[in-house]
This record gives sequence, C-alpha cells and structure tokens, in this order.
Amino acid sequence: MKRFIVLSDTHGLLRPEVLDCLSQADIIIHGGDINTQAIADRLREYAPLYIVRGNSDKEWAEDLPQSLTFSVEGVRFFLVHNKKDIPPDLSDTDVVIYGHSHKYACEKRDGVLWLNPGSCGRRRFDQEITFAVMTVDNGRTQAEKVVIPHEKK
Repeated sequence: MKRFIVLSDTHGLLRPEVLDCLSQADIIIHGGDINTQAIADRLREYAPLYIVRGNSDKEWAEDLPQSLTFSVEGVRFFLVHNKKDIPPDLSDTDVVIYGHSHKYACEKRDGVLWLNPGSCGRRRFDQEITFAVMTVDNGRTQAEKVVIPHEKK
C-alpha cells in the first residue's frame, strides 16, 4: 500500500498541518500553482514528487510539464492544473488529478476517479482550506478529504 499526499494551489505557503502529513507520505502529488522553487524543493525532502505547472507558476517553473502521466502500483494517473486541459480520451487513465478552482472535488466517472484536492495555500474568498490523502492498494484507490480549520472573522 502506498500513501499519497495530494496538494494543489499552495501559492507559496506550506501550512503546518500539511507539513505534519508529509512525513507519512510515500508519494506527493502537486497539481500546480506552487509559486516558488523553495516549496517544490521542500516537498522533495519528504517523498518523490509528481508536479505540474500552474497558471501562477512563472519563470522558475518553465521546465515543469503542463500535464503528466505516470503509474504507481498499477494505477495510471493523469495530472494537470486546469480541468479544461484534461483530454477527452481517458481510456488509459484510472485517476485524474487537477487543481486551479481551489474547490475540493472527488467523484468517480466511467470508472475514473476525478480528484481536485482544493487549495491548502492562502485562503480565497470563503472556500475551505483542503488537501487530500490517497491510498493505493492492489490497484484500488481511496481518497480522503482533509480540511484545515481556519479562524472565522
């Protein structure tokens, strides 16, 4: 069994609650809008990192791919920042991970798990601060939403 920490839209901020979970990660996936090389480097200190470039990632991220396909434990992943950039043919995909909207979403469509971990960076509007923990075990995936509490004004 592999344990993934799935992040997106950190926008230059790694919260303590995220850092606490990273020590338990076998793999880290980041769906873009990292904002700084320092955040990517910090994530790599914990576990292998699969990462794509988001629309807010500037010059430092020029070498990051816009999308990425990879397999772990027989599960085929497609990773991209913006949902509109997901190809229509997902016949070789088991899990789609995307970000950009800052809103958590997790649903199964035609046998494919679609996961947006939301944003655990700077809070935007009244949206929750979230990320996901995913397990992959014998070709099966399970995702769990993690909500980071915030102070209400």
